[in-house]
Amino acid sequence: MRAVCLQHVPFEGPGVFATSLANLGVPLDCHLVPKDGLPPDPGDLLIVMGGPMSVNDPDPWIAEETAFIRSAILAGKSVLGVCLGSQFMAKALGAPVRPGRALEIGKTRIQLTDEGKNDPVFGGFLEDFSVFEWHGEVFELPQDCVALAGSEIAPLQAFRFGSRAYGLLFHLEVEMDGIKSLCRECAPDLARAQLTVRQVLIGAIPHLWLSHQIADRLVNHLLTPAR
Repeated sequence: MRAVCLQHVPFEGPGVFATSLANLGVPLDCHLVPKDGLPPDPGDLLIVMGGPMSVNDPDPWIAEETAFIRSAILAGKSVLGVCLGSQFMAKALGAPVRPGRALEIGKTRIQLTDEGKNDPVFGGFLEDFSVFEWHGEVFELPQDCVALAGSEIAPLQAFRFGSRAYGLLFHLEVEMDGIKSLCRECAPDLARAQLTVRQVLIGAIPHLWLSHQIADRLVNHLLTPAR
């Protein structure tokens, strides 16, 4: 068994997803797609991370990655998209991706849908809880997908295709170092959102433990053979 991670910038890596995989003894291959290109195959679990670019940008690698992700999803592979990765998944499945009403940065309260409350990963947790976010674009629900969660600014925060593919606009995987890196590398976003680094850190810290629990359950679910 092997996991493959598509990164788009060095400072947005797999975070605690890598820890969960290591605990399961599953090797993880990371690829910085804009620089190194796509891997030969999606492995047994394809993780698609975030980045400051848009899936609507005209760069050739974006179209190539969209097709790669679509192929993996339709082949029944386990796929997990985070932030930009979830936008790639939505686009790959035919849904539009567009600018949201406002930036969502830092602690964000999300609410599970009825389907989310019964989801094998999110079911059993609180019906509404806070997660860490850093995005400006949102998506509509792709055809044949299930809406799992939403927020005030982004009515669709998470969706599932079948039982093996999850798109999450929020960051379950992020750790403190990752948040600090985002604050450093994407400082103009903080200015636009009228936030300080201190505000982002103080808001995020109390909620990371729950996000990491859900992240671990998600990785375990996606690596459990389908019945």
